[in-house]
Amino acid sequence: MPKLVYLSLGSNVGDRASQLRDALARLGVTGRVVAVSSFYETEPVEFTPQPWFLNCAVALETSKTPQQLMSAILGIEEEMGRRRVQKKGPRSIDIDILLFGDTIIGSKEITIPHPAMHQRRFVLEPLAEIAPEVFHPVFKKTIRELRDALPEGQAVRKLSNPEARI
Repeated sequence: MPKLVYLSLGSNVGDRASQLRDALARLGVTGRVVAVSSFYETEPVEFTPQPWFLNCAVALETSKTPQQLMSAILGIEEEMGRRRVQKKGPRSIDIDILLFGDTIIGSKEITIPHPAMHQRRFVLEPLAEIAPEVFHPVFKKTIRELRDALPEGQAVRKLSNPEARI
């Protein structure tokens, strides 16, 4: 039975919009993309001396297990040239599993829901566009409520260019 999964995509190296569109196309091997948010230009957090990111959120129906999906995502990142040189550093593509239905996993290999998503405007703003009423299974709040509870800061600008979308 397919599960509805939410992903966060980001890029801050090269043609960021092309990188996101390429990743979206490649995600087709993992399931069916059912929704994609607008693209958002976002300020880097944690490691800030790097280019700004382009981010989006994706709803994906998949029959894969969380571990199978994670493995497929890591393969897509590698195929697209992602090299893990510096923690939180610049990257051609970054794909994170945010939510996997109402599944909660806390292992060394995988943590679902994403452990920092509730603190990141660059995740919650695009996710609220496509899934505002989805509940976070740990915090028992909607994505909209989590976004609205964020403190000021973390610059996130929705792009109005329709060419930024698939």
